[in-house]
Amino acid sequence: MDQRVEPGPGQESVWDFPRPPRVEPVPVRIRVVVDGVEIANSTLAQRVLETAGPPVYYLPPQDVHMDMLTPTEHVTQCEWKGDASYFTLLVGDRVIRNVGWTYRQPLPGYEAIRDHLAFYAGLVDEAWVGDERATPQPGRFYGGWVTSRIVGPFKGAPGSSGW
Repeated sequence: MDQRVEPGPGQESVWDFPRPPRVEPVPVRIRVVVDGVEIANSTLAQRVLETAGPPVYYLPPQDVHMDMLTPTEHVTQCEWKGDASYFTLLVGDRVIRNVGWTYRQPLPGYEAIRDHLAFYAGLVDEAWVGDERATPQPGRFYGGWVTSRIVGPFKGAPGSSGW
């Protein structure tokens, strides 16, 4: 691991996040925008915190334009949360495959994110945590959103595969 960044006032270190991951409510609005269209907007989101990764935000389906999402065949498995099912997003003529995922039957301890949707910040145009635009977690596999309130280093960056 690269040198741990010590958090400043109002910041959290991903190295203080637990393993197994913890689910907790988000106290600010979470938004997702593609081509100027607000795909999701929620004040009822949950975030999953896991050691070395920035938070992953899960939005309840009633706060997501589900009419713009189509299930795909893609499935991944998390040892803690279970099997994730993915969605393709269609906005106008733009198609974004596997833009986000959900846990339809999460494992015990993760029921709070059942059917909630998480989006890859790197596949959408804008991912907002409160009034701050987030950037994607390094790498292509993980779905964490990085803001100025989160410090690393983050898994997913080159050289972090053994973390």
